Amino acid sequence: MKNLEVCGGCNAKIAAGNLDSLLKDINPYRRDDIIVGFDKKDDAAVIDIDGKTCIIQTLDFFPTMVEDPYLFGQIAAANALSDVYAMGGEVISALNIVTFPLEEDFAILREILRGGNDKVTEAKASLTGGHSIHDKTIKYGLSVTGKVEKSKIWKNNTPEDGDVILLTKKIGTALVTANYAQGLVSENDFKACVSQMARLNKYARDIFVNYHIHAATDITGFGLLGHLSEMAGDDYSIVIDSKKVPILSPAKDLAGEFLYTSGGQNNRSYLSDKVEFMIDDFAMEEVLFDPQTSGGLCVAVEKSEAEKIKNEFEKQGLEIWQIGQVMKKRSYPIIVK
Repeated sequence: MKNLEVCGGCNAKIAAGNLDSLLKDINPYRRDDIIVGFDKKDDAAVIDIDGKTCIIQTLDFFPTMVEDPYLFGQIAAANALSDVYAMGGEVISALNIVTFPLEEDFAILREILRGGNDKVTEAKASLTGGHSIHDKTIKYGLSVTGKVEKSKIWKNNTPEDGDVILLTKKIGTALVTANYAQGLVSENDFKACVSQMARLNKYARDIFVNYHIHAATDITGFGLLGHLSEMAGDDYSIVIDSKKVPILSPAKDLAGEFLYTSGGQNNRSYLSDKVEFMIDDFAMEEVLFDPQTSGGLCVAVEKSEAEKIKNEFEKQGLEIWQIGQVMKKRSYPIIVK
């Protein structure tokens, strides 16, 4: 069985600016029981069932970003499941989404599906079917259904003044995976990146639900700065301390050698009027724009809650970083110092 071609992950997403122009004249009918749609660019849709319990719906799939089919299946599934966790929800079920070349070895597809199923099982959810079509490139992901109490939904744009920003995974996945394929990343660094991408955000979510989370999102294709700009919304600015942002090795070194990704450049272009850099560090800028595949959860919480959360993460052997602060609106939604 041959290896997969490395060509995508969340780096393959259509640029945010293009999406904005595509969707600006599309006005979907809004039922009263749709609590969260795509108008605020939140992580998933939320549907009120009975005034107490809500259903969460999301979908994510992409082309391959690692050579191993089983690992690709795990990463793609973890990435798709993450949107439910980013809303504070519990995953119930998932459906496979597959495109696969007719002439390709179907043992590869079996391994992709096995990897996806193992992650859905780890999430204590049920894989209930799916849909597949023949296509010239391999793509895989999931349509995911979750549930959450109506009073406990997390949204991505509801921080409060003085909140601190916590992040649960390092950034730099596109820089690492794209350049590993070119022989520029060590085996150990690549394995660390892959292990992080395959890790479910369930474990972080299971801690966060015990605290008062003001806003939450997961960091994926629009990069750390893109998702934080959505969190800042119209009323706040988020100040990021670049020295406290966790970075996968050797992502920043690669960016410093101008070995960045097209997705990162799309993010830079889209955010050009939304970010003020108070540092002179091109490589750091590129890492902050870098598209993430199966990135971590990012939350806004009150300072005293943040200390309790960090202590709980440490007790459970999980990593977490405090990277910034929410402030009343400044001249830019995001300020990097």
